[in-house]
Amino acid sequence: MIEAELKARVREPEALRKRLRRLADEERSTYRDTYYDRPGRDLTTAGRELRVRVVEAGEGRRTVLTYKEPAVDAESGSKPEHETDVADAQTLDSVFRALGLEHLVAFEKRCANYRFTAHGRGMLATIVTVPELAGMFIELETMADEADVSAALDDVRAVLHELGLNDDDLTTEQYTDAVMSVRGRTEKAPPGRA
Repeated sequence: MIEAELKARVREPEALRKRLRRLADEERSTYRDTYYDRPGRDLTTAGRELRVRVVEAGEGRRTVLTYKEPAVDAESGSKPEHETDVADAQTLDSVFRALGLEHLVAFEKRCANYRFTAHGRGMLATIVTVPELAGMFIELETMADEADVSAALDDVRAVLHELGLNDDDLTTEQYTDAVMSVRGRTEKAPPGRA
C-alpha cells in the first residue's frame, strides 16, 4: 500500500484542532524517530527510507519498523510503505549497526492524531510539532493502491480545504532535512521524507 499524504503548515492551530475534534477523538503521542542509512547514503540517494519509531502514548509504548520505497508521486512524495511492530528498538539498532548502517538523523515529533472517514476513505490527520523546528504542521494521509494514488491525493487535498487550509499552506519541507539543517549538518534527505 501507498501512504497518500500531504503536509501543510498550520497558521491557526486552535481553529484547526476545533474542526478536527468535531471529526474524531484526539490521541496524543510522542514519536521518537531514528532514520538509518549506509555510510555512502545509498538509501537516501535512491529515495528509500529505513526508520525505527518508538511511539509513546499514555502508559503505552510500541516500536515500529518502517521501510519506504521511492516516491510514486513526485509532487506529494507519496511512497509505498512497509511497516511492522517490533519488540525492541535497541536490538534493531544493534543489528543495523552490525550490518554497517548508521544513524542518518534522530529526532522527536509531538503528535495529536485524529482518525476519521471522509470522502469514503479512512483518514489520519496528525498535528505535528518538532521541538527543534519553528511552527506546527498537519499531515493528512490515507492508504491507497498505486492505481488510486492520484484520486486519494485529490481527496486528501479536499479534506485539507474543508479543514480551513489552502494550497498555499502545503509544504514539501521534510522534517529530516529541517532538523539536519538546524543542527548544521549538510546531508540532504530525498523528496518525500516525512
